[in-house]
Amino acid sequence: MAVHEGKNRRLLRSLDQAIRLVRRSSSSRGVPREWLPSEVRGRQDVRMPLFEMTTDQLVEVPSTTFAAEQILERADLQRLLRAKLDMIVDDVLVVSEEFGAFADARRRIDLLGVDRAGHIVVIELKRTTDGGHLELQALRYAAMVSVMTFDDLVEHYELFLAKVEPDAVEEARIRLAEFLEDVGGEETVLSREVRVVLVAAGFDREITTTVLWLNDVYGLDMRCVRLTPYKVDNRLLLDVQQVIPLPEASQLTVQLRRRQTQARAAGADNRDWTPYEIITPAGRSEPLRKRRAVLAMVTALHQAGVPAADLATAVPRSRVLSVDGTLAGETLAEAFMSAYPGSRKRLGRWFIDAPLHDSDKTWVVSKMWGTNTEPVLDRLLALAPTDGYGYEAVSDN
Repeated sequence: MAVHEGKNRRLLRSLDQAIRLVRRSSSSRGVPREWLPSEVRGRQDVRMPLFEMTTDQLVEVPSTTFAAEQILERADLQRLLRAKLDMIVDDVLVVSEEFGAFADARRRIDLLGVDRAGHIVVIELKRTTDGGHLELQALRYAAMVSVMTFDDLVEHYELFLAKVEPDAVEEARIRLAEFLEDVGGEETVLSREVRVVLVAAGFDREITTTVLWLNDVYGLDMRCVRLTPYKVDNRLLLDVQQVIPLPEASQLTVQLRRRQTQARAAGADNRDWTPYEIITPAGRSEPLRKRRAVLAMVTALHQAGVPAADLATAVPRSRVLSVDGTLAGETLAEAFMSAYPGSRKRLGRWFIDAPLHDSDKTWVVSKMWGTNTEPVLDRLLALAPTDGYGYEAVSDN
């Protein structure tokens, strides 16, 4: 599925013009000095030297370049960073490499990922020491992928897994759903606020000024990570430094963006974030996410004497399944996968750790309820043996 570009062209043109203006102004007094980090205030891309400490003295370790060491951008750097992504950005799942599902197939994103808050993450890599026009390129990519949906992401993740982990292709949807569980799982509405990570052997003042301006004025989430290779005997060492934003400020920035994400999610009409309290004669539960709310209602009614078979008929599409015997733990998991082979790669979709035991059978409740939470709870309540059962959606206000 190609990502449509039409909606983003006007924004791209206006931002592109503004960025080019900032780039032209970056060497003049028109850009406030305080916008520039210490690395770029004095001279371009200043590096702190690396020293080897001996018993007698400190010996400076000479830096080198990727070109001099014949390190290729895609075949070497990109491949190694993909396998160790947390060295440049935390908690991001790579879903595509050399992503090019655009109307113009010549454009390719080095690495495409998603974070647990539902933000697409564009990662662009250059082995050069000036960064080229990395930020302009990445910004265009960010606008293009900002319209992606969860299903789009699944499609591209399947293609990626087919290349790097063929046996896991069928797990693409469940892996993504579990990774994004905190923001809705399969119902996740991906944020249009795309994060950008620029990785290079160095950044000139034009890039750092532009990134600082975009982050400050437009509230974008762009970071610059510098990779510096050092040659020690026959070994090649890599120094990884985040230069924008400064690491000391990154945590505060993350916290502020997390608050904004939560506020946006709470106000989104097309995303079901509603927690529920389950009411029984014994009292109220704490606010529960929908999957936990359904499990709590099923468990409470079963404990009140409602047969598990009746509970299974009240919910749609085989969301409560049984196996023979009174089982638990690994024994239950093995029996469940044997009885339902399709669950072998999707066992995480089931509450294996909270089974119901009834008439020499063990029943397992699904975690996947989509938008059917309230209709399911209503049908379950119709089976309640006495008054005093119910549920209540909990408002965040």
